[in-house]
Amino acid sequence: MDPIFHFLPDAPKPVAPYSHAVEAGPFIFVTGQLATDPDDDSVPIPAGIEAQTRKVMDNLARVLKGCGLTFDNVVFVRIYLTDFKRDYAAMNETYTDVFGDHRPARSAVAVAALPIGALVEVEAWAFVA
Repeated sequence: MDPIFHFLPDAPKPVAPYSHAVEAGPFIFVTGQLATDPDDDSVPIPAGIEAQTRKVMDNLARVLKGCGLTFDNVVFVRIYLTDFKRDYAAMNETYTDVFGDHRPARSAVAVAALPIGALVEVEAWAFVA
């Protein structure tokens, strides 16, 4: 089975040469999302970890929806933070608001920097039932 590369019109414009998501077998791998505006990529990213995490989750939801999925299909999440100590708790509150009682496997990684000066980036793996 060949992978299916999804480039979705309602998702944020990628900041580099990649697909929004790749479908391989029963999984869809969603590219890391930043807090960019999907309707106008010239709009600056929001200030603060809470606002950026909320926007990242909105963008992730757009990609999932474009693939016919929701957060309930997500089985793994990887989160990248540029200031782990300062931002982890606040990011986690917003993450919990979005995922509710759904608990996919997850890792969170401290990084030196992210594209466009972002504070947070989130990627996800989803299972297609």
